[in-house]
Amino acid sequence: MAPRMNDAQPYAIGLFRMVIGLLFTCHGAAWLFGVLGGATGDGGTIPAGTWPDWYAALIELVTGGLVLLGLGTRGAAFVASGSMAYAYFDMHQPVALWPIQNGGELPVLFCWCFLLLAFTGSGAFSLDRLLASRSATVDKQSSEPITA
Repeated sequence: MAPRMNDAQPYAIGLFRMVIGLLFTCHGAAWLFGVLGGATGDGGTIPAGTWPDWYAALIELVTGGLVLLGLGTRGAAFVASGSMAYAYFDMHQPVALWPIQNGGELPVLFCWCFLLLAFTGSGAFSLDRLLASRSATVDKQSSEPITA
């Protein structure tokens, strides 16, 4: 069973990446555009340029979209992980020590999920892999000798 699971690992990572990226993108879109209940649950948005909420929502939208597509996954996931670590320690941890006490479970989970993706990469179904395979094909073709 282990060899089959090892063979499926890139696909599992790819699906994991897409789900986490979609959830993060939706969170940023809700805060910025008032969709999916908005920032306050009644369709409200965050006022443009307010610190840190508006910038956090922008980071969520952009990095979540990049992770969802698998484009620049490692860098985007690293930035997203850092933003969630900041959110936890700035907004939640001062309230109480443990995430279950301070309502910080979601930022902690997102932080660790994105940190994992920063180390594992995009997995299957990603633009990163597509671009890498095309680049390898172009490099291989350019290194072949020209014959007449």
